[in-house]
Amino acid sequence: MTDARGAGPRSHGMWSREAAVTATAFVLCLLGGVIQVDDTLSAPPVAAYFVAVVSCAVLPMRHRAPLAALAATTAAGFLIQPLGLLLSPLIVAPALITAYSYTLAARTEQRAAGAVSLSAAVLLVASIPLTGDLSWQDASRIAVVTAFPLVAGVLGHSVRNRRAYLAAVEERARRAEEGRDSEARRRVAEERVRIARELHDLVAHQITLANAQATVAAHLFDTRPEQTRKSLGELVETTGHALDELRATVGLLRQSGDKAAPAEPAPGLSRLPSLVESFHRAGLEVSVHQDGTARPLPPGVDLTAYRIVQEALTNVTKHSGTRSARVRLVWNHDHVTVTVADDGGGTRAVPGASADRPPPGFGLIGMRERATAVGGHLLAGRRAEGGFLVSARLPLPPAKDTGETP
Repeated sequence: MTDARGAGPRSHGMWSREAAVTATAFVLCLLGGVIQVDDTLSAPPVAAYFVAVVSCAVLPMRHRAPLAALAATTAAGFLIQPLGLLLSPLIVAPALITAYSYTLAARTEQRAAGAVSLSAAVLLVASIPLTGDLSWQDASRIAVVTAFPLVAGVLGHSVRNRRAYLAAVEERARRAEEGRDSEARRRVAEERVRIARELHDLVAHQITLANAQATVAAHLFDTRPEQTRKSLGELVETTGHALDELRATVGLLRQSGDKAAPAEPAPGLSRLPSLVESFHRAGLEVSVHQDGTARPLPPGVDLTAYRIVQEALTNVTKHSGTRSARVRLVWNHDHVTVTVADDGGGTRAVPGASADRPPPGFGLIGMRERATAVGGHLLAGRRAEGGFLVSARLPLPPAKDTGETP
């Protein structure tokens, strides 16, 4: 029932259009029958009604069988002069309509040109006077009758090419949109692999420390009961296996040709002063403010906060004309909020950027992926007072569960 209701207005509009075209062609045929051979005007004779009915009856089938409709309306031209009517452009209006429709529906342009040319040739023969001399008026009328199907064919060819051009433009736009989506998905996948690789490196580092500590404990606690020694030995063996598995996983994540990972620990907010200094040397003045009591962060959250500040300040340097930025850290009981803002003064024109969206690039995608990976979320956008703002809310463990690590 839904499909019938949806198709009803479309079907009604199509039939209304067909009825209007058929009625117009019928009226033109009758007007053509008003003109007599001696160039006088009279009421349409019965023959004019007959030709109009026969010619217009096949018009509704021109979409399903356009060649047959063209042949029928062209053949009707042979009946005009024997019935005592004058073959004029008005009385062959149905043939012009079917010539236009066949040009649109023909499989090839060669077939369309051949059929329309044959129709024009048939009308040319049918318009030659059966008796009497050929006057200049007859010659001009014959030329117009012959040219009209050709003009209809040229018009149909132009409309057909226009439709094909628009379809090609839409197809190119669709493919370009699919290409942009595919590129964005590829960049997101690459960023996720890079983030996962760093997180795996962090876990591997922690397990390495745990393995070393357990090994030391196994040697120091010689005076402990045998069960303790056995448990510590199992801990050493288990963490060793886990370390081997993590190394294999990281090896799979690292594609061939990647540079070796640095031996130094992963960066965190403890290295924020050196990061700010590097941007100072690049000409960007960065101020850092903190609210609340700073606490040690889990390794993944610490790395994520550092990378978000680094990427946000890099975007300020690349896409904004301002020479200053502000970093704000707000410490709460269960989360820390990292905010990077600039005033947007003297914003440079960036290709592809507009007033209501950030400059092009995949930096925001990477920052959002990092925040989501550790259970947080990130917001970014233009500020009402000018400039751009990046704010990430990252989770923290309860204060009682977070202690100093050796």
